[in-house]
Amino acid sequence: MTTNNQGHEHAVLIDLDGTMVDTAPDIVAAVNRMLKDFDAAPLPFEIVTGFIGNGVRNLVRRTLKATGLDWEYELEHALRVFEQHYAETNGRLGRVFPGVASGLQRLRQLGYRCACVTNKPQALAAPLLETTGLAAFLDVLVAGDTLTSMKPSPEPLWHACRLLDTEPARCVLVGDSSVDIAAARAAGLPVFIVSYGYAHGGVDTLRYDAMIDSFEQLPALLAQPWPDARTNEDASADANAGAK
Repeated sequence: MTTNNQGHEHAVLIDLDGTMVDTAPDIVAAVNRMLKDFDAAPLPFEIVTGFIGNGVRNLVRRTLKATGLDWEYELEHALRVFEQHYAETNGRLGRVFPGVASGLQRLRQLGYRCACVTNKPQALAAPLLETTGLAAFLDVLVAGDTLTSMKPSPEPLWHACRLLDTEPARCVLVGDSSVDIAAARAAGLPVFIVSYGYAHGGVDTLRYDAMIDSFEQLPALLAQPWPDARTNEDASADANAGAK
């Protein structure tokens, strides 16, 4: 990761899977390789993508349950098998969404500092950002195992703000799911949602501040007056709504 110490006073926190990179092909391939090792039938692409967003453990647990395997007994073993396969498929089949690299490059030119805040483990997130070339535009990576909690907890967002040496009131989160919305609301950050990704319409029940079709829209959007900081009461209400 590179660092820009002469940046804009505002910073942008960004989700990874479904927001910057279409990682679903890599994940689905690894999941079905894992299932093959368990002599189980592969799952359809759409089913597996519906499991993405809440961390690897949740992904593997839901996969085992969907295939009728004893997930309580097999979970730890399955996690190791999945991680072995995902290390091989990570960054091989997926792609960076159109407009992401150019949008991040423009943000950097304007002096914004950027952090990736993902529920993907460090060992998978860091190589993916390097392979795709996105690491060059990011100052900080907060992964799913950086702290003891992941999104929708606000802690990863607050930790990214501390690493960027900025206040949450001067940050915004860009994501693709209700998990991102709940985390942002709990942290008191505005949240912009991409119109693509893996949310499957799940963001409709929660409030977000803007929806974008491309990262190239971010510079103009960020130049507008930012939403007022949310109260803790409002943030908690939204976070609880997202957890249901």
